[in-house]
Amino acid sequence: MKFLAVTLIVHRPDPVTGVLKPTHDRLREVVDNAVLAEELGFDGFGVGERHERPFLSSAPTVVLSHLAALTRRIRLFTAVTTLSLLDPVRAYEDYATLDHLSRGRLDLIIGKGNGTAQRELFQVTPEDQWDRNAESYDVFRRIWRQDRITADTRFRPPLKDAEVWPRPYQRPVRVWHGSATSRESVDLAARHGDPLFSANVTHPIEPYAELIDHYRERWAHYGHDPARLTVGAGTAGLLVARTSQEAAQTYRPVFEANLAFQKETGLPVVFETVEDFVERSSALIGSPQQIVDKVHRYHERFGHSVLHVHADAGGLPDSVHRDSLERFQSEVAPALRHALPDPPFPWEPVSPVP
Repeated sequence: MKFLAVTLIVHRPDPVTGVLKPTHDRLREVVDNAVLAEELGFDGFGVGERHERPFLSSAPTVVLSHLAALTRRIRLFTAVTTLSLLDPVRAYEDYATLDHLSRGRLDLIIGKGNGTAQRELFQVTPEDQWDRNAESYDVFRRIWRQDRITADTRFRPPLKDAEVWPRPYQRPVRVWHGSATSRESVDLAARHGDPLFSANVTHPIEPYAELIDHYRERWAHYGHDPARLTVGAGTAGLLVARTSQEAAQTYRPVFEANLAFQKETGLPVVFETVEDFVERSSALIGSPQQIVDKVHRYHERFGHSVLHVHADAGGLPDSVHRDSLERFQSEVAPALRHALPDPPFPWEPVSPVP
């Protein structure tokens, strides 16, 4: 199994202290966390893309390019690239450049994105967002594979025998499809024979497991090799402590502050207590053995070979969060790497081109 540390670069007051960090400090924190993730042995670091409050992740290619210069081994992920909002030609130019700067360490996770404000910002409607996502991905993947492209597009000017530069380092780049609840994303992934990354954050396991089952059905429908099917899954939180009691006690203030925020802003409340959150959500909160057992339970249902955890402290003291990441890599990851399979492809650049 491979492990990613992921951030959406949320920028709101600390849920426990109420302190809001300056923007430059929050971005510096992301950079430091990526360098730490490589030092600790994580396999990848992901940066989200959002174009609305309270996120600072509107320019993931800029952030990831900076991280490419500061790291050497770790793979760099988008989480997710919101292709329904973007011109696929411009997105290709940015990511092909990043692909070269990182010497082929780029993986993309794409999706239509969430949020009414960012949809309105780019004048995308609920009715056309799925068609935009599918068209943008079709153009994007064709540009990556073909030196010239002709495309009769609906949502951007048509392309006729167009060249787009630079040509990529990886031929092709690996593209995952991020999905929270949508069968459309699942079907798009299966149609192209691409891996799926389940958000697996907000709810208990059942709805995510159902979507992954649907992905497997569609994968077979499109005639792909079952041995190549690949699933990744997210988690709702991380705190690895010496004992389960210590973990729950330490995480309780964070949970209660987040619960109060959900109620104040009218967000749906799924887990009413920290005990329920630890037990039924995907959060990895507990002793090392407790977390190993939980990942195994999810793996039995998902069959996933890649797992992401939170790169950010998210309300925990920085020292506690760092200790948790270190304990995860020293006491949890080795057991899971030994027992659970890796993805069915090399974790290196795909067919690097001179």
